Amino acid sequence: MECKQNRNTDYCNCSYPCGKKGICCDCLHYHRMLNELPACYFPDDIEQTYDRSIENFIRIYQKRGPWQ
Repeated sequence: MECKQNRNTDYCNCSYPCGKKGICCDCLHYHRMLNELPACYFPDDIEQTYDRSIENFIRIYQKRGPWQ
């Protein structure tokens, strides 16, 4: 399967400079190993705090509700 890194990068809101930007399978694997979620699960203002914990996701989701 071909990686769609260029297309994925257009939708990636991650502001952390790393080599996994747009390579979703590597990003997901990396964050799962850390018991975290990747940036794309968070709104931009929360993503910029770099708190990718599942607890933070739940807290934000309960406070704000679903977002686009």
